[in-house]
Amino acid sequence: MSTPTTTATPPGQPAGLYPLFFTELWERFSYYGMRALLTLFMVAPVVAGGLGYDVKRAAMIYGTYTMTVYMLSIPGGFFADNFIGARRSVLIGSIIIACGHFTLALRSETMFFLGLVLIALGTGFLKPNISALVGSLYAQSDSRRDAGFSIFYTGINIGAFIAPLVTGWLAQSETFKSWLTQWGLDPTHSWHWGFAAAGIGMTIGLIVYVATGKRLAHVGHAPGPEVKRPWGKLVLVLLGAAALFGLVRLSDTNPKFAWITYGYVIVPVLAVIWFGLRNAEGSRHLAAILVFSLCALVFWAIFEQAGSTIALFGDQLTRCELLGYKFPSAWFQSVNSLFVIALAPVFAWLWLRLGDRQPGSPIKFVVGLVFLGLSFVLMVPAAKLTAAGKVSPFWIVGLFLLQTLGELCLSPVGLSTMTKLAPNHLIGLVLGIWFLAAALGNKLSGVLAGEFTSTNPAELANFFLHQALWVGAFTVVLIAVAPWLKKLMGGVR
Repeated sequence: MSTPTTTATPPGQPAGLYPLFFTELWERFSYYGMRALLTLFMVAPVVAGGLGYDVKRAAMIYGTYTMTVYMLSIPGGFFADNFIGARRSVLIGSIIIACGHFTLALRSETMFFLGLVLIALGTGFLKPNISALVGSLYAQSDSRRDAGFSIFYTGINIGAFIAPLVTGWLAQSETFKSWLTQWGLDPTHSWHWGFAAAGIGMTIGLIVYVATGKRLAHVGHAPGPEVKRPWGKLVLVLLGAAALFGLVRLSDTNPKFAWITYGYVIVPVLAVIWFGLRNAEGSRHLAAILVFSLCALVFWAIFEQAGSTIALFGDQLTRCELLGYKFPSAWFQSVNSLFVIALAPVFAWLWLRLGDRQPGSPIKFVVGLVFLGLSFVLMVPAAKLTAAGKVSPFWIVGLFLLQTLGELCLSPVGLSTMTKLAPNHLIGLVLGIWFLAAALGNKLSGVLAGEFTSTNPAELANFFLHQALWVGAFTVVLIAVAPWLKKLMGGVR
């Protein structure tokens, strides 16, 4: 185990925090910059430089891709822990991600899919392990740990805020397209300039990581040569991930197996009942973990439509204009991160202010789901108003405000609760379950987004309303089982 650093920067944090802060900032810049364009590029007509896919196909690809990004974090974390170490994994992941973005910049459908594969693989190496490196900078009892993670996650949201502003302008703005024309270049290729900008962002992050590597020399080491490598377990982890991916693809491509989608919810519910009725404390805690993970799955299934359903609503049905200035529709993808940056300190202050009087995790999850459901309720009148033409951009701003309030009640609280409930020897497994819930939630998001329509306001209103009602029904169930859930958690809040 690596020894936490004692070297501190002026604000009192370990010296290694800031290289990781900037590396993650630029990695998230690359990811969210590309994600802001992904669905819009796929549905754009071929004559406009896009792929010309219908919404259903584009949503399926988007959901599968975002699912794979999270799912590969499980084998990526396992491989780093047992073979090459977190520090080298982040380096390898950064290189693969940069290659993926630059591959997307090439104008070819084959290169498009190859680029997505490379980004997913690279993120599997980087995402779980850069967080592990941050944790390795601190001793378990170090009082600076929470503040350090807060700084780190601020970097994530700064990158996610800036990215769509840059890549969206390059891909969609008439100004940049006119420049391309003046330079003798095809303006329909502007999408690929946006993808290239995402690659440049990841390259900057890679340079920062390599240039400041000395500050991380004491953490993230590979296991020593005396440690036996668990090749058999690695094969099982990879086979498990491949089997899950195969089942998901089967449900996508063969209508006879569409029922597999229901398993995303049914299997965790059955597992909750199985473990919850056992007497061992560890089993009861695992049941509680599965309940929270199921809540997260439902949350991400709606929330992650920001890059699909809401991106299309913003592009096709919203007036992308403010105070007389026309802006690219991809800029809507920056709103959530802006709200997170503004509101996260408020929530941190609120929880500290309430102290022992703050609600427990189950109630915070309930509140998070309520805000999520309300965000889609808000879109019902917005959808109906599209019958008269494009609507105000403030409908989407309102949606992101409600979703951000829900996210801040659920996401950081959920991660904290997972680590509290997990036995020390199963923390990796429990975090794997949390990542898996995010993966399946992202996939379900793509399935739901496939029903989006921009041509029928009544159907679109029902699209939002039905999903809001499902979230509401799930929230009622969570309220009903909250007393039992508290018993499963024991003394954990």
